[in-house]
Amino acid sequence: MIPSRYISRLRLSHFRNYASAALDLDGRHLVLVGPNGAGKTNLLEAISMLTPGRGLRGASFEEVAAQGSDGAWAVAATVEVPEGPVDIGTGLNAGETGRRVRINGANAKTIEEMSAYLRVLWLTPAMDGLFTGPASERRRFLDRLVTTLIPGHSATVSEYEKAMRQRNRLLEEDADPLWIGAIEAQMAERAAAMHFARVDSITELQALILESLDDQNFPAACLALTPLFEDRHAPESSSELERELRALWARSRGIDRAAGRTLTGPHRVDFEVRHAQKDMPAALGSTGEQKALLVGLILANARLTRRTAGIAPFLLLDEIAAHLDPGRRAALFSALDGLGTQCFMTGTDPMLFEALRDDAQRVTVRDGRLSREPG
Repeated sequence: MIPSRYISRLRLSHFRNYASAALDLDGRHLVLVGPNGAGKTNLLEAISMLTPGRGLRGASFEEVAAQGSDGAWAVAATVEVPEGPVDIGTGLNAGETGRRVRINGANAKTIEEMSAYLRVLWLTPAMDGLFTGPASERRRFLDRLVTTLIPGHSATVSEYEKAMRQRNRLLEEDADPLWIGAIEAQMAERAAAMHFARVDSITELQALILESLDDQNFPAACLALTPLFEDRHAPESSSELERELRALWARSRGIDRAAGRTLTGPHRVDFEVRHAQKDMPAALGSTGEQKALLVGLILANARLTRRTAGIAPFLLLDEIAAHLDPGRRAALFSALDGLGTQCFMTGTDPMLFEALRDDAQRVTVRDGRLSREPG
């Protein structure tokens, strides 16, 4: 069944190892097969640029330009939506640092305008150690989930981090306290927005996950944020939280100056995930259990996005099939059909995707070149 929203055309120019590339798609899932280093993940990364943020690798926009080019790159897609086709393009001009977005030939005022037509979620091998790795990676993962639900969240996080770097620099320079206070006020506004977007999204996601506790293929997760403050609960209103953060940061300037960083704020919380059926931290599960938890979280967030935004997100699943047993692979493919979305999957072994049969187009990738397989 062809989804009501899908990418029908994809074009790359000077992106990673693609001097140029073109794909015409019919709405079915797309399987990209080829050896390691051929450019499969690069193509997924290009699609991930059609959403707020820096894509699935978190790279700077200058990094993704093809080697030997002048620094310019472009990704363009035609997205079929119920109202008709929409042309969306993004890229970087030579000598610039901020990327641009065009929708149906007109310059978009904000990056978030793309989210009116498509949302994107992804799962990559680099995320396999998410539950045992640093808290920063779990925050990044959480913020991607939140951004899929609330497109402006990515910009809020970026603005908060920029203001925090300014505060750290001003503290080091022993700048005017009034100047530091003004930056702290900016930080507090963004911090409150970040905090409540995370809390609200986790609450909604948890409620949806509890609806499918009986699913034996992908274990359910219990989700939580560690406390924003060590000694008390965070206020329940945005204005109160802003006031508390401003007061806290004003009191801790000396400590933060000595530490060389801001020690309290939403950039320090952790995203906690537990295996619901076993009631244990996700980090203590087997590799297979952790992978299944991640897949379950991505699928649940996709369902929530479809329910709340009316848009089923495109899924980018890098090397997904190799780490799932045959039963879970079949369950994943079945779940993708139930989402009513277009999924882009990569792998080195085409046999792993045989169960998709005619539900997927297949493309071979070699050295940044694409060749379509029959069917």
